[in-house]
Amino acid sequence: MMTTCLVTGGAGFIGCAISHELVKNFDKVIAVDNLHPQVHKKRERPENLAREVVLHFGDVTEPNMWQELLADIQPDTIIHLAAETGTGQSLTEGSRHASVNVVGTTQMLDALARYEIRPQRFVLSSSRAVYGEGAWANAEGMNIYPGQRSSAMLESGTWDFPGLRAQPFSADTTHPAPTSIYGATKLVQEHILNAWALSFGSSVNIVRLQNVFGPGQSLTNPYTGIVSLFARLAKSGKSIPVYEDGAMLRDFVFIDDVARAIVSAALTERTGVLADIGTGASLSIADIARITADIYNAPAPHITGQYRNGDVRHAACRIHLAAQQLGWTPAVTAEEGIRRLCTWIDNLNEIATA
Repeated sequence: MMTTCLVTGGAGFIGCAISHELVKNFDKVIAVDNLHPQVHKKRERPENLAREVVLHFGDVTEPNMWQELLADIQPDTIIHLAAETGTGQSLTEGSRHASVNVVGTTQMLDALARYEIRPQRFVLSSSRAVYGEGAWANAEGMNIYPGQRSSAMLESGTWDFPGLRAQPFSADTTHPAPTSIYGATKLVQEHILNAWALSFGSSVNIVRLQNVFGPGQSLTNPYTGIVSLFARLAKSGKSIPVYEDGAMLRDFVFIDDVARAIVSAALTERTGVLADIGTGASLSIADIARITADIYNAPAPHITGQYRNGDVRHAACRIHLAAQQLGWTPAVTAEEGIRRLCTWIDNLNEIATA
């Protein structure tokens, strides 16, 4: 029996990264993508998308696109990557994020219902943004949820919640409480897919990704890719500006590891997966800036005290659920990943100037 995998947003950073494994495991792989200029410098097929993948140009928010696409295919597995991802951007372009992330998902499901297509499996690339600030421990060791940092806190330089200590996110214990419109839309995606799947007999596996980076990511998107931004600044001999006090923590997970996790979520016999995908370790933004600056012998980074509304103070995760449910563990540390990204950027520049 022929197996078909549909990947929404399939020509993006993650879509290209998973494409080569998908074509080995499915008879047919279709990627649907609108090749948005914020992500794609040129509206043409990406070179690193596996050549066996059929690329369908289209917008997930358009019913006619789904009608045209599903008239010819009946996907067994749908990997739902299509999303607007800018955390800060979502605060001023909330309608755009809601349209793509929420309405795009419901348009897909409505079309599947119209054509009476019941995929066996959905895989959703969700986000650590669903947690917001997550849980913080007080002096007695009890976890509380302080909510979003207020503009007054940020303006006064009160970066942390006084008397509290941030705890790593974990899908089995941390209650989602988004602090950005982007994060809220990703949580809505989770609920929508689960509700539809329970009603129509499909299954949903969800992976909540930490900060994904690596070769192949957009170098022109101003709303994502802090590591690539740091690399380009350091390469040009500039001191990297670091927001707040530089102590905010992030878990930067390499694209190859993320691709393995998503493919595993698509192929596993297990259903109802809900797991965090990161390294399980975190580095401060100041550390990331320092590592990058050292690679290029650039001037030391400098703290600016600037901040961005909607950003959480710390983001780290536990990865035991991914190990238990997917048999997945990361292979690349953040430090090694940064070196690989810088090498890729250097090679791109060499090709461009050759």
